[in-house]
Amino acid sequence: MNIPLAERVRPVKLEDLIGQEHLVGPGRVLEQMIKSGQARSMIFWGPPGVGKTTLAQIIASSLNMLFFTLSAIDSGVKEVRQVIEQARKAGHALLFIDEIHRFNKAQQDSLLGAVEKGIITLIGATTENPSFEVISALLSRCQVYVLQPLTEDHMMALVQQAMQKDEWLRNKEIVITEWEALMQLSGGDARKLLNLTELVVGSLPEGAHELNNKVVQEIVQKKMALYDKTGEQHYDIISAFIKSIRGSDPNAAVYYLARMIEGGEDPKFIARRLIILASEDIGNANPNALLLATSCFQAVEMIGYPECRIILSQTVTYLASSAKSNAAYMAINRAQELVAKTGDLPVPLPIRNAPTGLMKKLDYGKGYQYSHDYPGNFVDQEFLPDSIKGAKLYDPGNNASEARMREYLRQCWKEKYGY
Repeated sequence: MNIPLAERVRPVKLEDLIGQEHLVGPGRVLEQMIKSGQARSMIFWGPPGVGKTTLAQIIASSLNMLFFTLSAIDSGVKEVRQVIEQARKAGHALLFIDEIHRFNKAQQDSLLGAVEKGIITLIGATTENPSFEVISALLSRCQVYVLQPLTEDHMMALVQQAMQKDEWLRNKEIVITEWEALMQLSGGDARKLLNLTELVVGSLPEGAHELNNKVVQEIVQKKMALYDKTGEQHYDIISAFIKSIRGSDPNAAVYYLARMIEGGEDPKFIARRLIILASEDIGNANPNALLLATSCFQAVEMIGYPECRIILSQTVTYLASSAKSNAAYMAINRAQELVAKTGDLPVPLPIRNAPTGLMKKLDYGKGYQYSHDYPGNFVDQEFLPDSIKGAKLYDPGNNASEARMREYLRQCWKEKYGY
């Protein structure tokens, strides 16, 4: 049995698809598209294993379209042009590109003309925000649909559907008495869940029919690799990676970096997470962290594997070894909570913009004191709306850099904010 379970039971009709009800339910956009018989170019954005490839195949099959599929991991401009030529000869075709975010600008440019002329209808699949990864010219010609993570109910329904549809699995007469281990190990990825189920069922002793947490964990520990080249442990490894940097352990951080590199992880995905971490977990404790992380992303984009591993290692070890502060992250959280609670409070008149005579007559800008006209470039005045004045949202962290900031703020504001 060479075909994996997930492929054997892949739905071929829209009504058999589990999940994504906001797109495929009665009257929803994809159901209406298929009914109309007209497919348009689109990008499916969502986590792994939620139905992106399946939806593309269902659309092509339902509309009786010539269907080509490419993976951005092992395809380039040459393969794209070959598909376009075949589509031109046939009159039209649907091209599905998995992991389209891994295509560079030149590869994406090669699609533009064929999409524009209607030679191909493009469906791209990505786990990354297409606004960052897909060139604007191509993005403007595609409708972006966001696919939602599957719920536990969806996941259980998938396995139960497979037990009915697949002859091999049906004959095993399996009873699942506990689901937690299957759910945790599959991480919301339907393909991983189905193939994991097949692995566990195929490893049961003769005559055994029950799957529980203990059985699943024991079999998985024996059978599964620690890191899978398809990136199925994507979320576990990136979580351990980020927590190691946050925890100031450069050794663990660079270890998980190596795990991701060896597993074929997209280096831009890693670099983007480092930019987020530089502000969320280091912030003003070391402002250079954000500068280095941003430079790292630019360098990774220019250089790529294998050399970009060195740049990633430099950045990771620097960030892990840096002083930490989540004060900026907590400040924006508090500020957004305050805005949600208090609504659109009026801005104090002295600091309002006054571009017209009428606004000046209404006292917009009246009484504003220009800080640079005063000693030390500071003057005590109120900037927050009256009803929340004195609210302290930014509390500098306990580190040398932010200690200097705290001292400056204390000199400026005295006791007002409690610095």
